[in-house]
Amino acid sequence: GMGLGGVHVLSLPAGADPLSAVVRGPAALDRRLSQIGVVADVASGARLQGALRPGQRLVTRQGDLWRWDGFTARAEAPTAAAQRMAQRNRLAELRSDLEGVERETARAAADHGTLESAVEQAVQAERAARESEATAFDAVTAARQAHGALAQKANAVASRMAALDESLERLRGDEGETEGAFSQVRQEQAELPDLNLQHQRADELREELAAARDHLVERQGRLDQLKREAQARAQRLGDIATEHQSWLRRGEEAKAHLAELEERRGATEAEIETLAAVPLALTERRDSLATLIEEAESRRRSAADALAAGETRLSEADKALKAEEARLTNARENRIRCEGAVSQGRQSLDTVIEKVREKLACELDQALAVADVDPDKELPPREDVEVKLARMIRERENLGAVNLRAEVEARELDEQIVGMQSERSDLIAAISRLRQGIGSLNREGRERLLAAFETVNTHFSELFVRLFGGGRAHLKLTESDDPLNAGLEIMASPPGKRLQVMSLLSGGEQALTALALLFGVFLTNPAPICVLDEVDAPLDDANVDRFCALVDELTKVTDTRFLVITHHRMTMARVDRLFGVTMAERGISQLVSVDLQNAESLRESA
Repeated sequence: GMGLGGVHVLSLPAGADPLSAVVRGPAALDRRLSQIGVVADVASGARLQGALRPGQRLVTRQGDLWRWDGFTARAEAPTAAAQRMAQRNRLAELRSDLEGVERETARAAADHGTLESAVEQAVQAERAARESEATAFDAVTAARQAHGALAQKANAVASRMAALDESLERLRGDEGETEGAFSQVRQEQAELPDLNLQHQRADELREELAAARDHLVERQGRLDQLKREAQARAQRLGDIATEHQSWLRRGEEAKAHLAELEERRGATEAEIETLAAVPLALTERRDSLATLIEEAESRRRSAADALAAGETRLSEADKALKAEEARLTNARENRIRCEGAVSQGRQSLDTVIEKVREKLACELDQALAVADVDPDKELPPREDVEVKLARMIRERENLGAVNLRAEVEARELDEQIVGMQSERSDLIAAISRLRQGIGSLNREGRERLLAAFETVNTHFSELFVRLFGGGRAHLKLTESDDPLNAGLEIMASPPGKRLQVMSLLSGGEQALTALALLFGVFLTNPAPICVLDEVDAPLDDANVDRFCALVDELTKVTDTRFLVITHHRMTMARVDRLFGVTMAERGISQLVSVDLQNAESLRESA
């Protein structure tokens, strides 16, 4: 239907009656009341909540609330109006309690007067009857204790009355303030301006805000550069100061080292003077020692000649002894070797005799007759006989044992061979069919892959230019001519740079290129909902502004709802609605949503 001022009013879901039919308010509130529906029960409200349009709400007569953005409030949940009502009820209860306390105070005062008269009568009775003095004294003490208790109780009641009076005055003041605020809100609602003019003003302010944001981004970049330069200068000054202190410390160390060298120079000069007289004494001692050395050398030469003659005779004797010992050792080894050969020959002969008895069932002297060899002729070479024997043994072993089931096994093997040949033919036919199917699938896959590749490449190139404000980029298949086996390379050229692979770009450029490819694939087959989880984290402010502008364009081109999870202030400022979780009390979280367009219009109207 059409609302006030020609503004289009969305209809409520079937089963919900508009609140404007039963509640009347100022003209500025009629459209809001028409977008609030009254349902019969909680089940109806929960069922119809999914059909609500933006700005619509559902309520029950008990106080339950369902909002179009998913917010739900139960009737038993505390609200400001419910709290004020509870305070008014509490005020009525306090007033009734105050009347009861006043009656109790009057009754206590009457009891107090009665007790005072009883005390007076007890005093008079004590004077008249001194014989019952002890009993009367006890009664007076009890009466005084009761009087003290009643007096304390009366004081407590008086204090409570004073506190109740203060609470009553405070509640009356709160009630007056609440009524004044309520009347002020009604007046402000009545004075709300035309929404169309506000929307036009909001559009103009958005354009100004965009220009201001660009200017702010530029100034912020310049400020960051100046901060970095100032920080670099401060760090350089600190380095210079540190270097100056280092040079001062090195100068002090050099002075100390020079003093130490002066001391060492004086000590060295004194030592040189002391050692100057040493060469003369050494010369005299060297002459005396040379004489002694010549005498000792002559004695050594004579002793060396005698020693050489003795060593010659000893060497000749050692040579003769060694030659005899070598002859003795060779004779012993030959004897032992001959005894071992005889023993080994006897063992070999015994082994041959046993083998002949085992293999030929005869004695050794009968072996030639068994082999049909003439003992008078020369025997064939041993190597030929061993080769022939080995060949015959192998032939005999290859024959194996006699198999009585050979014919049955042959028939079974023939049957298995026929079955395997049939299965082989079937497998060959199946392999041929599979190859044909694989060929058709590969052909269709190549066609679809190339078509999808061209579409994604077109979207990627366009989105890259939008994000970077220029440049060019494209996708390239590498490593193979077959698209199914080829690799994918991303070639990008931001404004002012040459064309290169994506891995050579900077971190921010890589992030923007990845976003362009992501949205290019998304535009090929858009989805109803797209969730972007902190994709603006690696971007600077200028690139975040470009990213937000691209998402805004995509929302206009496609029917996709973009849900952006972000911590960046610029992204949060560009969205249509903000959702957050607040924790007013520890352990109790609550979903909070803000419509930024309505918030801006309300702020401008305020």
